[in-house]
Amino acid sequence: MEDVRVDKWLWAARFFRTRRAAAEAVLGGRVHVNAVRVKPSKTLRVGDTVAMTIGAVKRTVEVAALTDKRGPAAVAAGLYTETPESASAREQAALERRLARPPGADLGARPTKLDRRRLEALRRAQRHWRSR
Repeated sequence: MEDVRVDKWLWAARFFRTRRAAAEAVLGGRVHVNAVRVKPSKTLRVGDTVAMTIGAVKRTVEVAALTDKRGPAAVAAGLYTETPESASAREQAALERRLARPPGADLGARPTKLDRRRLEALRRAQRHWRSR
């Protein structure tokens, strides 16, 4: 196989769960081949560099093999080699996410029953003044 569509390859390499999701990512401009924005029908060749953003994670891989059929994860991992810069940046981002404070950590303790009653009274008073 000399070349394969970029959306099929991304799906076969297990970067996306469905081929449609891969095609939408390519159309959305989140996938670049050799630093150029492409369409889903762009053909990949061995040695091409694919840069993609999946969620908050940016990955840059080099195409090592081609296939248009989705297989086991072990086979899919052999379709590409991730660049060292991409791997280190991805690991650093994962470490930062693990060390970040969870959402809502700065809100303090749960409100007490008295706090909840006061909040409800305040909300009732605001509704009353708006309706006038």
